[in-house]
Amino acid sequence: MKRLIVIVYFFLISSVNAKTIPVGNQFQCKKIKQALEVAVHGDTIIVYSGTYKEGNILINKRIVFLGKNQPILDGQRQFEVVSINADSVVVKGFKIINSGYASLDDPCGIKVYDKSFVRIENNSLDNNFFGIYLQNSRNCIVKNNVIRAYGKQEQLIGNGIHCWKCDNLQITANKITGHRDGIYFEFVTQSIIWRNISNKNIRYGLHFMFSNDDSYITNVFKNNGAGVAVMFTKNVKMFNNYFEENWGDSAYGLLLKEIADSYIFNNKFARNTSGIYMEGTSRIKVEKNVFESNGWGMKIQASCMENEIVNNNYLKNTFDISTNGSLVLNTFNSNYWDKYEGYDLDKNGVGDVPYHPLSLFAVLTEKTPSAMLLYRSFMITLLDKSEKVLPSITPDNFIDKTPLMKSLHL
Repeated sequence: MKRLIVIVYFFLISSVNAKTIPVGNQFQCKKIKQALEVAVHGDTIIVYSGTYKEGNILINKRIVFLGKNQPILDGQRQFEVVSINADSVVVKGFKIINSGYASLDDPCGIKVYDKSFVRIENNSLDNNFFGIYLQNSRNCIVKNNVIRAYGKQEQLIGNGIHCWKCDNLQITANKITGHRDGIYFEFVTQSIIWRNISNKNIRYGLHFMFSNDDSYITNVFKNNGAGVAVMFTKNVKMFNNYFEENWGDSAYGLLLKEIADSYIFNNKFARNTSGIYMEGTSRIKVEKNVFESNGWGMKIQASCMENEIVNNNYLKNTFDISTNGSLVLNTFNSNYWDKYEGYDLDKNGVGDVPYHPLSLFAVLTEKTPSAMLLYRSFMITLLDKSEKVLPSITPDNFIDKTPLMKSLHL
């Protein structure tokens, strides 16, 4: 209790003594580094409009760093622009451009080094190697930033928002384009990614590995080189996201690799090569999602088990489901399949005839991709119809016993 009183006392004292330091040609401090030298913990530095070319700006005091009318901090393609090495720093209202480019030390527009309670908000980052980088940080907020780069090859550009070994982050309402990965998580726990738009990035719109107990809610991942990848992770929640226009041989709406005990709910997968590609996953619940106009709605590899696919809509996909094995260890229940041709005599909304979502042609193309040349041919249509009547190649237990007659309103 005494310790808490001392902390509160010093916080109040520092707040009372805090001052505001303006920076600009019309003020005593014409350079940002001048203001940083005279600032103490708790001060506010307001940087007025203009272009500031001061190399690396190191913030090592607990200050509020504000831009007025979006001043430009220019790294001149040589420096990391803003380095934060203090807790409880706020960086808001800047345009940060032209960081250095290097593959060894990863220069950034803004980088946080092993600190907590940092807030990075309402900034524009343009043409930086990495946009915003959080290293070994806690309880930080990255919100309402526009992060843009112009990378052509993934080896020559960093990630838009890169988080390594962090906890309790909030990544909210950012717009990221043109980077290697839009958002990258590695060893990040108890964090939320909410209302971001990540599009036209070279590799993944979102890429996270070894990051447990995180939530991804109401984001848009569109037209990225390889879609979204979730790897070597458990206890992930993905709600209300859009995965759209991710096309290519190795592109997916959502790639799940070695994932366990997670929940994928109320997302839309539209116009992707594969809506969801699952490999080595277990105990994943995929519920109330829409799979529409994809090449494959879902690809579920034989290494997946105990996954539950329930109450989803499958609409206008070339193939609704595909797999590379005959062993079925996953369950399908109460989904709507637009290719279902059964009937409902008792009018309870559930088909009286079970549905086999795995078509013969899907099995053939999984084993022999060049067979796609025969797609929509009369012979393939005849084979598929025959397989439905007398299954011989597709697994008997790859089945939805309660297919819905009407699509769900999701």
